[in-house]
Amino acid sequence: MSRPLLYLSYKQDMGLLNTPAKRGWTFVLAILAVLLPFMLTDDLLVVLATACVASIGAIGLNIVTGYSGQVSLGHAFFLAIGAYTAAALSGDPDSTRLIGFGITSLPIWLLAAGLVAGLAGLIVAPLAARLRGLYLAVVTLGLVFLGEHVAKHWRELTGGVGVGRPAAVPEFLGIQFAVDGEVFTKAQKQYLLMLVLLVIFGVLARNLVRSRIGRALAAVRDRDLAAEVIGVDVTRYKMIAFAVSSFYAGVAGALLYVMIGFVEPGSFNLAMSVQYIAMVLIGGVATISGSVLGALFITLLPRVTRELPAVLPFISSSSAAEGITVFQVEAILYGLLIIGFLIFEPRGLFGIWIRIRTYWKSWPFSH
Repeated sequence: MSRPLLYLSYKQDMGLLNTPAKRGWTFVLAILAVLLPFMLTDDLLVVLATACVASIGAIGLNIVTGYSGQVSLGHAFFLAIGAYTAAALSGDPDSTRLIGFGITSLPIWLLAAGLVAGLAGLIVAPLAARLRGLYLAVVTLGLVFLGEHVAKHWRELTGGVGVGRPAAVPEFLGIQFAVDGEVFTKAQKQYLLMLVLLVIFGVLARNLVRSRIGRALAAVRDRDLAAEVIGVDVTRYKMIAFAVSSFYAGVAGALLYVMIGFVEPGSFNLAMSVQYIAMVLIGGVATISGSVLGALFITLLPRVTRELPAVLPFISSSSAAEGITVFQVEAILYGLLIIGFLIFEPRGLFGIWIRIRTYWKSWPFSH
């Protein structure tokens, strides 16, 4: 006789939506996400669309850092590769100043951006697989400075510092996502596009970490020597993690600047890598849902801090002003939040949600 709400097989335990509560909440969140374009203003939709793109990049970083235990500070390097690959493919082929091929079909330049970044990650992976901890972090940090140097001097691709170039132009099935339409505005179309892509890449990543590869990555993360003893090819799986993470970063980089339509070389710096590290740590290490929560939190944080000058007059909204600026407040908050979560809730926002869920599931016997 079967017992309700208990897993009777390994397949049930590893199911994507394996409980009625998960299926119900997923349905409610899906309906709410689809209705948001008709409930919010365009500026808020742009922020949410950016959060969806950042979530894709954070998922990629979580695969290599959270699931396989390889600390990477070079995420901005792979974001830059994706952004410039997409921008070059969709750029004006008649331009005498910039590289362009005129390919505006979104599936082509998006897939190409991910593959080129993934190839770059695969090239770096053999070196990364030999290192761990602080040594790996320093090597990946060097990639960021290398990328900044190339971006500054390869003007035919990047446009140069202070000039930049147009971002990728998204078009799919005759739909122009960079202009207002008759039914949907530009912001509404871009939000729905980024939401769909987030769902696709999120489900793909969730299936990956539930597979044999995901279990091998977890073994490598927890104890690589023991994993090697039981037959796990540690180097191979580290390379897979790095390649998949770079692919996700390339996709996120290609989409990140679509909303503003402009790519600037100075954006892909160490601060961007730190932002993505903050998304993973604050959202929750080794969780896909935590990556999304962290990206949403970090993306919405500047929106909140921009309102501080109206409440606290001693904070200035201009970077050139004397005294405390909102940009300094953001940097301080990033540091405090990372330290705070690492000390008080290492599992991040996802851990807080687990605590709340456990409390209510065991109520009134919670203690």
